Amino acid sequence: MDETNMIPPQNPGTGRTIARHKAKLAACAAIVAVLGAGAVLAAEKPAPNALMTPVVDLSTPARTEQAVPSFANLVERVKPAVVSVFVKAEEVDQVSNPFSGGQNPFEGTPFQGLPFQFGPQSGQGKPQTHLMQAQGSGFFISADGYLITNNHVVEHAKSVEIMTTDGKRYKAKVAGTDPKTDLALLKVAGSNDFPYVRLATKSPRIGDWVVAMGNPFGLGGTVTAGIVSANGRDIGSGPYDDFIQIDAPINKGNSGGPTFNQNGEVVGVNTAIFSPSGGSVGIAFDIPAETVKYVSEQLRDSGHVTRGWIGVSIQPVTADIADSLGLKEAKGALVDEPQDGGPAAQAGLKSQDVIVSVNDHEIKDGRDLARTIAAVKPGQQITISYIRNGEKHSLDLNVGQYPDGKSAQNTPSTDDDFKLGMTLAPANEVDGAGTHGAVVMNVDPEGTAAEKGIQQGDVILSVGGKSVSGPGDVKRALKEARKDSKRAVLMQLKTAQGDRFVAVPTTREG
Repeated sequence: MDETNMIPPQNPGTGRTIARHKAKLAACAAIVAVLGAGAVLAAEKPAPNALMTPVVDLSTPARTEQAVPSFANLVERVKPAVVSVFVKAEEVDQVSNPFSGGQNPFEGTPFQGLPFQFGPQSGQGKPQTHLMQAQGSGFFISADGYLITNNHVVEHAKSVEIMTTDGKRYKAKVAGTDPKTDLALLKVAGSNDFPYVRLATKSPRIGDWVVAMGNPFGLGGTVTAGIVSANGRDIGSGPYDDFIQIDAPINKGNSGGPTFNQNGEVVGVNTAIFSPSGGSVGIAFDIPAETVKYVSEQLRDSGHVTRGWIGVSIQPVTADIADSLGLKEAKGALVDEPQDGGPAAQAGLKSQDVIVSVNDHEIKDGRDLARTIAAVKPGQQITISYIRNGEKHSLDLNVGQYPDGKSAQNTPSTDDDFKLGMTLAPANEVDGAGTHGAVVMNVDPEGTAAEKGIQQGDVILSVGGKSVSGPGDVKRALKEARKDSKRAVLMQLKTAQGDRFVAVPTTREG
């Protein structure tokens, strides 16, 4: 009997609907079976029925080759230049004795009388040194054996070895490193015909296809593809952050590997990922080729990077700041405080000046200024345009050389006016401190700061509810609080244990 004849006559369309649904369910079940088993199953063709519409026509390809790009030719061409990097580095562990001082940890328990030994024993509490192994990726940039990787891959290396895609191994030397951009240049000797790739001369556009290559989890020679998700990302790793964000899967071991455009040019170096789990979640960050070129050339010539410096701490121009200064747009870099004796101070730049251009290059924000000045050769003269009291001015100054190490320690800002007993420095000029706030460089053990529990390395994030970007902001916030007759003000600190607030006095002491 035909099942459709069992449907009440007052609803003749229902029979067709049920038959259609059953056909769809049968087709879907067949598709699920194919996908789950990973094999092609043969099925009997259903009886012809003009009322049945196939859910999926398996005889027609879902996508054509023109719709989905193939990177096979690109990969075949550039893969020989990509290498796996293996590093042996020395690591020192500080071994501490939890029972030092002779105290019985079982005091007051039934075990307190047992003959345990407490206090440091022979050979305990001494630093222990061992070799650790690390791995990453890299790529040749010249036929004579120079290759690029990340600084964090070869940091503290005792020995470095690379392996090419055909399995050949070579010893490599670290020719130079630049921690501020997390780049390192390696040199492999013994040949002048290494396959190499070129750095792109143009930045990729958002939405462009890219291919990432490297040594994830030690597997070697792995290729992933995706698109450029964003440009100019600041992830808080240093003052020169300008990362390309891509969604090509990047994992541990990919660090230092190249990301290619469709022309086979390197657009970036795989450096960091955002991941709650430690694995790829589709958010990865690359150092742009422009930065790689600038850094690698200096590392090849001298083994280190020399950067320009004008001696200012800066902060971004927000919409509120733009309104208060009479600016039409929230662009430029606000001078927080010129460092005494620095090129900017000597040339006449003052606090609250807004730098809007350098040599006719428009300055978008503080990071743009930092990168622009860093790229200038020390000793070269530049023209800076700035806005002061609503009027545009310009001046010429000779760029200095960025001091070695933590430059802020060379010209610390003190809080003598408030006698808190600490020296401060802009966070964006102290390695590892981030881009916002004022870092506590030194603390007087007898001062008010020490009494409040403030320690060296703490970062002041805000004072009196106002965010700070450097020592000048801290001083101004304290002065405003004193002007408002406040005897104390809350100071937000970022510490090793997390953020916390302390109340510091605004009145002079001593």
